[in-house]
Amino acid sequence: MKINGVQFWGSPITPWFNNWAFNRQRGDEIKKYSDLVPDDTDVLITHGPPFGILDETVYGKRTGCEELLLRVYHVKPKFHIFGHIHEDFGSFTKGETTFINASVLDDWYEMKNKSIILDL
Repeated sequence: MKINGVQFWGSPITPWFNNWAFNRQRGDEIKKYSDLVPDDTDVLITHGPPFGILDETVYGKRTGCEELLLRVYHVKPKFHIFGHIHEDFGSFTKGETTFINASVLDDWYEMKNKSIILDL
């Protein structure tokens, strides 16, 4: 979807977790969804994070998607916005992409974090 010249693309797909909706197995199964991200994407919105970026649980485990990370490195969107891992809220810029974990709830599903406003 393009709005005011900015190309957006989104996906609810995340690595398998507790048999929730839109979960897929890591590897080839989830890769076919990550590969759908268009090369001209400016703002990528996904439910979950890429592996190793704002994806650490309260138990210290990295839970992001490896295939998504590889696709983001290829596409290089200006922003990649996601949530899912409530306890790793914040933003981080690497290369041309600013990664934003916009989770407003904490691990106990209590409102904790303030909204993040972007200037596109």
